[in-house]
Amino acid sequence: MPDAYVLGAFSLPFGKYPDTGFTELATAALRGVLDDAGGTEIGREVEGVWFGNMMMDHWGQRSSRGQFCLMPAIEAGILPTRVAITNVEGACATGSMAFQGAVSGVRSGDHELTLAIGVEKIVRPDAPASTVFEMYRGAENSLDPGRTTAIYTDLLAGIGQRFCPGPGRTVFMDTYAAQALHHMHRWGTTPEQLATVAAKNHNYAVNNPRAQYRFPMTVEQVLADRPVTPPLTRSMCAPVGDGAAAVLVASSEFVARMPPPVRRRVVRVAATTLTSGTYRGPGEPGLSAVAAERAYRRAGLTPADVDVAEVHDATAFSEIYQTEMLGFCEPGQGGPLAESGETGPGGRIPVNTSGGLLSKGHPVAASGLSMITEIAVQLRGEAGARQVNGARVGLVENGGGILGLEEAACAVTVLQKA
Repeated sequence: MPDAYVLGAFSLPFGKYPDTGFTELATAALRGVLDDAGGTEIGREVEGVWFGNMMMDHWGQRSSRGQFCLMPAIEAGILPTRVAITNVEGACATGSMAFQGAVSGVRSGDHELTLAIGVEKIVRPDAPASTVFEMYRGAENSLDPGRTTAIYTDLLAGIGQRFCPGPGRTVFMDTYAAQALHHMHRWGTTPEQLATVAAKNHNYAVNNPRAQYRFPMTVEQVLADRPVTPPLTRSMCAPVGDGAAAVLVASSEFVARMPPPVRRRVVRVAATTLTSGTYRGPGEPGLSAVAAERAYRRAGLTPADVDVAEVHDATAFSEIYQTEMLGFCEPGQGGPLAESGETGPGGRIPVNTSGGLLSKGHPVAASGLSMITEIAVQLRGEAGARQVNGARVGLVENGGGILGLEEAACAVTVLQKA
């Protein structure tokens, strides 16, 4: 299979952009990734674009989103006229799906330089919180809405608990909380272990200028924060925010034509895989375990080879669970792994050095590409105070939507220092 390389990677700081539109956010991310790859002029050589967005329909644009959103950049000569643009949507996995499209375009031989870009606006100061939470409903199974509720009702009934979705949060916080309660009942995972993950990620974000939250937290502060839905407190849940991120993918031939300073910073795409969810039982492995196994096999690597990882920590429990599914520890040992310090600075497998979605932020369609950006920065040795020494292999796990006890889709990407 032909090689593909990350030539440029960039993420805007995530946060609240009430006065900035989709076009402006996308253009800023585009300029940023082109600058990272050596200069704006390279944009005119992009042959294919995969444009990721989930919620633009709530702002009135229901179709052909990338074509309209990127038109100002095309008219300004940043991207070529008539460039191929493919629109991508996969809930929270949208950014990674766009990246997979860009990689496939290069590996197929159809293109030498491709662009994956994700942009999202979620913050609506003029609307009540219920309106914002409603925007997330598109990531549920609206064709069979009662099935997920029944699954979680049965899951919690089996441990003497009730599934009670409520106001002031998305249903995803309720389903994550239910999974956490079940995990705690089965494996002995503790609230303190959840808080350890959240505190670690908040503390990592202090040194990430692109993070939405950049203040340190202690385990005690996380536990004392406002409850969202048991056992989750606010600090254990990803915030609502806006943002955009972009990644350029190039062929070996394209990289060979670039000047030495650019070539020295490229990162090889060792593997990228996608799995779709199913209505599984609580004792079965999640779809991220399947995606990871495929990615390791394609890359010719094992979990022990991974030096740094970004995983989809929409809640603190998510990180604990994904470290198990990705093979960094045995099932049920994600809590003790976090508590041991092995996923933090200087640990065996640092996880979410960006601050994770918990602190870096989670503007849905941009999230996966921001995770890929963090791993690229780590493998280049450019992460500053949060740098993982000697990092040569990095992994990204990014899930989206909800299908019973797991996500509707999950992408796992393995990147390697070139």
